Amino acid sequence: MLRWGRSPRRSSDERWPQERMEMRFCTAISCMDGRIQLPVIRYLQTRFHAKYVDLITEPGPSLILARQTDSGLVKSILARVHISVSNHHSVGIAVVGHHDCAGNPATKDEQVLHIRESVKFARQQYEKSEVIGLWVDENWEVFEIAESG
Repeated sequence: MLRWGRSPRRSSDERWPQERMEMRFCTAISCMDGRIQLPVIRYLQTRFHAKYVDLITEPGPSLILARQTDSGLVKSILARVHISVSNHHSVGIAVVGHHDCAGNPATKDEQVLHIRESVKFARQQYEKSEVIGLWVDENWEVFEIAESG
């Protein structure tokens, strides 16, 4: 028998089966910086109605995916995303950048461009997946980045 729980992003009339949420995964391609992990996890759990977030971490991953100059790192990130999508049936992917990033010490505007380029690249790799970009500000608040143009 299914237990029904309220989905955090649905109207009060719509319900989400609790068992489905308990096994739902999403994926974060995120910086290794521990300050952003919990805010990103909480945001993605709500955004994708997922209980679990597969964390794929590297210092400055949006720069790595935007530039694609280190093919070994790019392949490593994509291999880990593939496991999340194929084995955990991830319902969405987020590329995350943040304030005060040691791995990508660019300005916020530059990082947002890197995130957008990374999202575009990830969408080409995972055409059937929803891919979003996130920015974590100096207060550790998470914001979804609007698509450009």
